[in-house]
Amino acid sequence: MEVLTISNKELQINEEIRDAELRVIDVDGTQLGIISSKEAQRMAIEKNLDLVKIAPQATPPVCRIMDYGKFCFEQAKREKEARKNQKIVEIKEIRMSSSIDTHDFNTKVNQAIKFLNSGDKLKVSVRFRKRAAAHPHLGQELLDKFKEVVAEAGTVEKPSVMEGRSLVMFVSPKASK
Repeated sequence: MEVLTISNKELQINEEIRDAELRVIDVDGTQLGIISSKEAQRMAIEKNLDLVKIAPQATPPVCRIMDYGKFCFEQAKREKEARKNQKIVEIKEIRMSSSIDTHDFNTKVNQAIKFLNSGDKLKVSVRFRKRAAAHPHLGQELLDKFKEVVAEAGTVEKPSVMEGRSLVMFVSPKASK
Protein backbone atom coordinates (compact mmCIF):
# COMPACT_ATOMS: atom_id res chain seq x y z
CA MET A 1 0.00 0.00 0.00
CA GLU A 2 1.34 3.44 -0.88
CA VAL A 3 1.67 6.07 1.81
CA LEU A 4 0.10 9.39 0.84
CA THR A 5 1.43 12.46 2.63
CA ILE A 6 -0.38 15.72 1.99
CA SER A 7 -0.98 18.74 4.18
CA ASN A 8 -4.61 18.75 5.35
CA LYS A 9 -4.87 22.54 4.97
CA GLU A 10 -4.58 22.50 1.18
CA LEU A 11 -7.02 19.67 0.48
CA GLN A 12 -10.43 20.24 -1.05
CA ILE A 13 -13.05 17.56 -0.50
CA ASN A 14 -16.42 16.68 -2.07
CA GLU A 15 -18.47 19.83 -2.87
CA GLU A 16 -15.46 22.16 -2.46
CA ILE A 17 -14.06 20.83 -5.76
CA ARG A 18 -15.30 23.19 -8.51
CA ASP A 19 -13.22 22.01 -11.51
CA ALA A 20 -15.07 20.83 -14.63
CA GLU A 21 -12.86 17.80 -15.32
CA LEU A 22 -10.75 15.72 -12.94
CA ARG A 23 -8.28 12.87 -13.22
CA VAL A 24 -9.69 10.35 -10.74
CA ILE A 25 -7.90 7.59 -8.83
CA ASP A 26 -9.98 4.84 -7.20
CA VAL A 27 -9.60 3.52 -3.63
CA ASP A 28 -7.32 0.67 -4.70
CA GLY A 29 -5.04 3.02 -6.69
CA THR A 30 -6.32 2.27 -10.20
CA GLN A 31 -6.74 5.25 -12.52
CA LEU A 32 -10.30 5.80 -13.68
CA GLY A 33 -9.26 8.45 -16.24
CA ILE A 34 -10.50 11.98 -16.83
CA ILE A 35 -14.07 12.32 -15.62
CA SER A 36 -16.43 15.24 -15.04
CA SER A 37 -16.61 16.59 -11.50
CA LYS A 38 -20.26 15.55 -11.04
CA GLU A 39 -19.58 11.99 -12.23
CA ALA A 40 -16.61 11.66 -9.83
CA GLN A 41 -18.78 12.97 -6.97
CA ARG A 42 -21.50 10.42 -7.82
CA MET A 43 -18.94 7.56 -7.84
CA ALA A 44 -17.59 8.61 -4.42
CA ILE A 45 -21.08 8.84 -2.95
CA GLU A 46 -21.97 5.38 -4.31
CA LYS A 47 -18.95 3.91 -2.54
CA ASN A 48 -19.82 5.87 0.62
CA LEU A 49 -16.43 7.64 0.50
CA ASP A 50 -15.06 11.13 -0.13
CA LEU A 51 -13.58 12.73 -3.24
CA VAL A 52 -10.33 14.46 -2.27
CA LYS A 53 -8.28 16.76 -4.52
CA ILE A 54 -4.66 15.63 -3.93
CA ALA A 55 -2.85 17.49 -6.75
CA PRO A 56 -4.57 20.82 -7.50
CA GLN A 57 -1.64 22.16 -9.58
CA ALA A 58 -1.89 19.36 -12.20
CA THR A 59 -3.91 19.78 -15.38
CA PRO A 60 -6.51 18.40 -14.99
CA PRO A 61 -6.41 18.31 -11.16
CA VAL A 62 -5.93 14.86 -9.62
CA CYS A 63 -8.57 13.61 -7.19
CA ARG A 64 -8.75 10.41 -5.21
CA ILE A 65 -11.70 8.50 -3.83
CA MET A 66 -10.90 7.68 -0.18
CA ASP A 67 -12.18 7.71 3.38
CA TYR A 68 -11.07 11.24 4.35
CA GLY A 69 -11.60 10.77 8.10
CA LYS A 70 -9.45 7.63 8.14
CA PHE A 71 -6.80 9.41 6.02
CA CYS A 72 -6.63 12.34 8.49
CA PHE A 73 -6.38 9.95 11.45
CA GLU A 74 -3.53 7.97 9.85
CA GLN A 75 -1.69 11.17 8.88
CA ALA A 76 -1.93 12.50 12.45
CA LYS A 77 -0.71 9.15 13.76
CA ARG A 78 2.32 9.23 11.41
CA GLU A 79 3.17 12.81 12.44
CA LYS A 80 2.92 11.90 16.14
CA GLU A 81 5.23 8.90 15.59
CA ALA A 82 7.74 11.08 13.74
CA ARG A 83 7.75 13.63 16.59
CA LYS A 84 8.21 10.85 19.14
CA ASN A 85 11.24 9.42 17.32
CA GLN A 86 13.11 12.68 16.77
CA LYS A 87 15.94 13.61 19.10
CA ILE A 88 16.09 17.19 20.30
CA VAL A 89 19.73 18.21 20.52
CA GLU A 90 20.43 20.37 23.52
CA ILE A 91 23.47 22.56 24.05
CA LYS A 92 25.00 21.92 27.45
CA GLU A 93 27.51 24.39 28.85
CA ILE A 94 30.62 23.59 30.82
CA ARG A 95 32.31 26.55 32.50
CA MET A 96 35.84 26.59 33.81
CA SER A 97 38.27 29.19 35.03
CA SER A 98 41.80 29.47 33.70
CA SER A 99 43.18 28.38 37.09
CA ILE A 100 41.15 25.15 37.47
CA ASP A 101 42.62 22.32 39.53
CA THR A 102 43.29 18.89 37.95
CA HIS A 103 40.56 17.04 39.90
CA ASP A 104 37.97 19.70 39.01
CA PHE A 105 39.13 19.53 35.38
CA ASN A 106 38.72 15.72 35.34
CA THR A 107 35.21 16.05 36.80
CA LYS A 108 34.26 18.53 34.06
CA VAL A 109 35.74 16.21 31.39
CA ASN A 110 33.75 13.21 32.71
CA GLN A 111 30.56 15.28 32.67
CA ALA A 112 31.33 16.45 29.11
CA ILE A 113 31.87 12.88 27.90
CA LYS A 114 28.56 11.87 29.48
CA PHE A 115 26.77 14.74 27.66
CA LEU A 116 28.43 13.90 24.33
CA ASN A 117 27.56 10.19 24.63
CA SER A 118 23.90 11.09 25.21
CA GLY A 119 23.93 13.09 21.95
CA ASP A 120 24.06 16.67 23.27
CA LYS A 121 26.31 19.43 21.98
CA LEU A 122 28.70 21.22 24.32
CA LYS A 123 29.65 24.82 24.81
CA VAL A 124 32.91 24.83 26.73
CA SER A 125 33.86 28.22 28.13
CA VAL A 126 36.83 29.46 30.13
CA ARG A 127 35.99 32.61 32.10
CA PHE A 128 38.65 35.17 32.82
CA ARG A 129 38.30 37.32 35.92
CA LYS A 130 40.32 40.36 36.93
CA ARG A 131 44.05 39.86 36.21
CA ALA A 132 43.54 36.47 34.55
CA ALA A 133 42.17 38.31 31.49
CA ALA A 134 45.72 39.44 30.75
CA HIS A 135 46.72 35.79 30.10
CA PRO A 136 44.29 34.32 27.53
CA HIS A 137 46.98 31.84 26.44
CA LEU A 138 46.37 29.91 29.69
CA GLY A 139 42.71 29.47 28.76
CA GLN A 140 43.70 28.42 25.23
CA GLU A 141 46.04 25.76 26.63
CA LEU A 142 43.23 24.52 28.90
CA LEU A 143 40.80 24.24 25.96
CA ASP A 144 43.44 22.43 23.86
CA LYS A 145 43.94 19.93 26.69
CA PHE A 146 40.14 19.55 27.01
CA LYS A 147 39.85 18.97 23.25
CA GLU A 148 42.46 16.18 23.37
CA VAL A 149 40.79 14.40 26.30
CA VAL A 150 37.25 14.38 24.80
CA ALA A 151 38.45 13.62 21.23
CA GLU A 152 37.11 10.04 21.32
CA ALA A 153 33.58 11.19 22.30
CA GLY A 154 33.27 14.40 20.26
CA THR A 155 34.74 16.67 17.64
CA VAL A 156 35.28 20.41 17.73
CA GLU A 157 32.48 22.05 15.78
CA LYS A 158 33.61 25.64 16.26
CA PRO A 159 37.16 26.43 17.44
CA SER A 160 37.82 28.63 20.46
CA VAL A 161 36.92 32.31 20.14
CA MET A 162 37.02 35.18 22.64
CA GLU A 163 33.51 36.36 23.53
CA GLY A 164 33.75 39.20 26.01
CA ARG A 165 35.67 37.90 29.03
CA SER A 166 35.28 34.24 28.04
CA LEU A 167 37.04 31.92 25.63
CA VAL A 168 34.35 29.70 24.03
CA MET A 169 34.56 26.47 22.03
CA PHE A 170 31.72 24.26 20.69
CA VAL A 171 32.01 20.46 20.65
CA SER A 172 29.53 18.13 18.92
CA PRO A 173 29.14 14.38 19.52
CA LYS A 174 30.77 11.97 17.10
CA ALA A 175 28.44 10.09 14.78
CA SER A 176 27.25 6.84 16.34
CA LYS A 177 28.39 3.59 14.74
